Amino acid sequence: TPKMLTRKIKLWDINAHITCRLCNGYLIDATTVTECLHTFCRSCLVKYLEENNTCPTCRIVIHQSHPLQYIGHDRTMQDIVYKLVPGLQEAEMKKQREFYHKLGMEVPGDIKGETCSTKQHLDSHRNGEAKADENINKETSEEKQEEDNDYHRSDEQVSICLECNSSKLRGLKRKWIRCSAQATVLHLKKFIAKKLNLSSFNELDILCNEEILGKDHTLKFVVVTRWRFKKAPLLLHYRPKMDLL
Repeated sequence: TPKMLTRKIKLWDINAHITCRLCNGYLIDATTVTECLHTFCRSCLVKYLEENNTCPTCRIVIHQSHPLQYIGHDRTMQDIVYKLVPGLQEAEMKKQREFYHKLGMEVPGDIKGETCSTKQHLDSHRNGEAKADENINKETSEEKQEEDNDYHRSDEQVSICLECNSSKLRGLKRKWIRCSAQATVLHLKKFIAKKLNLSSFNELDILCNEEILGKDHTLKFVVVTRWRFKKAPLLLHYRPKMDLL
């Protein structure tokens, strides 16, 4: 029964996965390091990278000279944190609004919109107002419009075929994949290493037209520069890393 399948988990048990290692608080504006996929508060990470070029958790080098170019906003993680921690989103929006008012600056549209929506929702409950069908339809329309504008989930896609060209590695059971054009060669290396149970993704080389691809190349860049006039899918080969003298 549904009741038997329900399992309660204490927030304390998952705190390690939704808190920032730099400030030990819950993630705010969650930002992930592209190289190793560790996540921190954006303000904490940016401040840390002003003096360092390695990940605060695993110490892997993000980039020798421009580490800030290899971090990205993790909207999915932030949504999870806000859903798991009661009142965190409302408290953070309030702090941001007070911060901008204190500086005499206009509140950015996204923060202002979210706080206004939250305030209207709370006011309607305080006044004991029931939601009319018109309001429900309006909210549904707004949610649909927000989904349509969500580039994190509907961005440009690339079809790929991953072939193994070495007898030292086995081929993938499912070699055709489809992913974001903004994914990098490093993401593919980690994907393959995970599927083949390799100890490290650094053991792999990925090639296009027999040319080794840099780990920071996006798939969009590879398509434009190496596969411009060819039909999909983008054909990539992988093999054990070769040390060149």
